[in-house]
Amino acid sequence: MQKALVWLRRDLRLYDNAALHHALKNNAQVWLAFIFDTDILDPLKSEDLDASGLKHDRRVDFIWQGLKQIDEQLRNQGGGLIVQFGKPTSCIPKIAETLGVNTVYTNHDYEPCAIERDLSVSTSLNKLGIGFETFKDQVIFEKKEILTNSNTVFSVFTPYKNNWLKTLQEKDIAAYDCTPKKGQWGPIPKALQGNLPSLQSMGFTPTGIETYLPPGSEGGQSFLEDFLLRIDQYQIGRDFPAIKGVSYLSTHLRFGMLSIRGLVREAHRRMLAGSMGATIWLSELIWRDFYFMILANHPRLASGAAFKPDYEQIQWESGAHADKLFKAWCEGKTGYPLVDAAMHQLNQTGYMHNRLRMVVASFLSKDLGIDWHWGEAYFAKHLNDFELSSNNGGWQWASSSGCDAQPYFRIFNPITQSEKFDPEGKFIRRYLPQLDKLSKKSIHAPWEAGHLELEAAGIILGRDYPFPIVNHDEARKKTLVRYSVVKKVNPEEAGA
Repeated sequence: MQKALVWLRRDLRLYDNAALHHALKNNAQVWLAFIFDTDILDPLKSEDLDASGLKHDRRVDFIWQGLKQIDEQLRNQGGGLIVQFGKPTSCIPKIAETLGVNTVYTNHDYEPCAIERDLSVSTSLNKLGIGFETFKDQVIFEKKEILTNSNTVFSVFTPYKNNWLKTLQEKDIAAYDCTPKKGQWGPIPKALQGNLPSLQSMGFTPTGIETYLPPGSEGGQSFLEDFLLRIDQYQIGRDFPAIKGVSYLSTHLRFGMLSIRGLVREAHRRMLAGSMGATIWLSELIWRDFYFMILANHPRLASGAAFKPDYEQIQWESGAHADKLFKAWCEGKTGYPLVDAAMHQLNQTGYMHNRLRMVVASFLSKDLGIDWHWGEAYFAKHLNDFELSSNNGGWQWASSSGCDAQPYFRIFNPITQSEKFDPEGKFIRRYLPQLDKLSKKSIHAPWEAGHLELEAAGIILGRDYPFPIVNHDEARKKTLVRYSVVKKVNPEEAGA
């Protein structure tokens, strides 16, 4: 009797799961396991502990709650989820050996550290006479499946997207059947039985994330259903952070609580029916595939390399002055309301609107002259939906060192961005209530407000809200000089 273990990682769902489908199809008994990886979690606990010595990390809590949901589903079907806290390189072979399985099934992971981890697990399993099979699941097209006419890897998004759409077939987005046969879930032996490890036992504390981000496939499905009611207006509302214009599905997608095939299938169907909102949303999903492809083919990016090596010549601000500027950016105390409100949103919720991610990234690297790696690391630490490939790609795009078709670099003006995408100042007022009484004109640049308006609003700049830590126009000129060292770049060609 063939037996299999399915190792869940970034695919926390029991439907449309490639590895689970193949395991159920080819084996009489199937078990599922998840490992809370100490190599990932231990570094998270190195700072910012609460009074009881526990770490506050929304993502770990979100994963834990998603696993609890899966375990309950499996138990209702006569099975259960095996969850351990340790190193997958040792846990997975031991679990597989204890269960006496023939094969371990899992889905591809494209990050260099994960590839190295999987190679180690595969080697250990091979010594035990156990197979190791992996499948494409978290993207539609991977690695070198989408190539240029000269069979090279794309480095610019638009031609990649066009080829992606041209290549797409119905089979690429067809759902995998993951329906188990009666009695197919294997009984968990006593040696592996036990409840889901508590957050506290692993060094973490509950965060309350479920109050605004329902976990698991159930939570993801509820968000998807809500978004589909609004999808036809997506292209209109997606740039305005004060309104409910985006999907809010990124965290569920990040942990595989929703299937990328299902989302693309829905978007593509609606695009063919003429929905502009679905067309633009599909483009955003293709961006995700694009950045996965870039990382898979350029693994050096995971070690901090610039996609465009020439940009490594740039001399960023350094020393105590740089530390002070970065601290102000992190804490939302730059004096630019849209930037500060965005950082407060991130710090308070673990989420930041996509338009604002571009604004604050541009501000850090182009206005403050701070190395984009600092911002990339801060986002990696705080974003609920942190994804190495997309985070790296977005930061390199903002700092002009990444995949960008433009022959020049752009510098977002934080004031005009604010006036355009938060014209009433609603988003700013939500996260900077001390500015609530300012007019919709003055709230974008409080230092330009008249004395009487500031007094009427009860605001003293420097006390209730900071003065700008840089002058944007002067910072822009300084940035042009800083970037002029880059080969083949005209410092006078800057975006506004």
